Amino acid sequence: MKNARIATLTALAAVAAFTLTSCAGGSTANGDGDGGDADVAAVTDVSIVVPADPGGGWDQTGRALSQVLTEEDIVSSAPVTNVGGAGGTVGLAQLANEKDPNTLMVMGLVMVGAVETNASAVRIEDTTPIARLTDEPLVVVVPADSKYDTLEDLVEDVADNGQSVTITGGSAGGADHILAGLMLEEAGLDGAEIAEKLNYTPNSGGGEAVPLLIGGKVAAGISGVGEFAQHIESGDLRALAVSSEEPVPQLPDVPTITEEGYDVVLTNWRGVIAPGGISDGEKDELVRVITELHESEAWTEQLETKGWSDAFLVGAEFDEFLTEDIEEVTATLKNIGLVQ
Repeated sequence: MKNARIATLTALAAVAAFTLTSCAGGSTANGDGDGGDADVAAVTDVSIVVPADPGGGWDQTGRALSQVLTEEDIVSSAPVTNVGGAGGTVGLAQLANEKDPNTLMVMGLVMVGAVETNASAVRIEDTTPIARLTDEPLVVVVPADSKYDTLEDLVEDVADNGQSVTITGGSAGGADHILAGLMLEEAGLDGAEIAEKLNYTPNSGGGEAVPLLIGGKVAAGISGVGEFAQHIESGDLRALAVSSEEPVPQLPDVPTITEEGYDVVLTNWRGVIAPGGISDGEKDELVRVITELHESEAWTEQLETKGWSDAFLVGAEFDEFLTEDIEEVTATLKNIGLVQ
């Protein structure tokens, strides 16, 4: 076991759940007295934006949201629109111009990193935070016939042979990319060496990485457990390690990265944001809608089916978490040489 720090970008604050209710009669939701916020109509329809192509974790999250919100009659309609590109920053830029306050965009740790690596003009700080929803460990995989038997085999090959070893995963600067960098850092490489040696091929999500892996086009892949689990179970991919503190139920026989000798723990959180500049009352209504979703048995079933951990957080606690996470991710990206 290497004597290195445990790197984790998950929340240090305790997960909290807050139940928000609409005003008496249920037909309107009052603002909190900001001076210009009149009664706000109760939300009956929402638009869900997934800032990625279909098939990945954000898309799965957006469609699970839509399904539960409508099947539980929390809202009448919740159509999903995919706007892929640049780790979610293309969708983020579109959200900046969104006029409908009842719009929810799926986002998370990947977007936090992508804002930095893409030097996005529109930042998460320009939006309205609504809720953190889920948390998911990552898994490092290789093709079934790979020469790598252990995680150490892979990491040492990257350290020794650099660009000849290609690792694929989600967006540049996202959780998968960060994890690859952190493992190399724990192997003794500094930021400049990581930037030089790490040959990382980004995709919009794990769905696009799968054919590259199965086809032998890349040496290894990193993504959420839920995105690779079925391909591991089928035997098309082999899992080398998971990024959580403990083994995960879906892959009980797969060791953690820490158990493999690299003291790194990193989980990928996901949540939703709304357009910037909406009123306090409009924000409260969206929080109410998402809180009702979180309290439903249907959402609990989605979490169990997808293998997501419940990481629900709203209000000031989510605002604080997001601020701290942006600071931590930015610092980590600089330390491992992924941004200047």
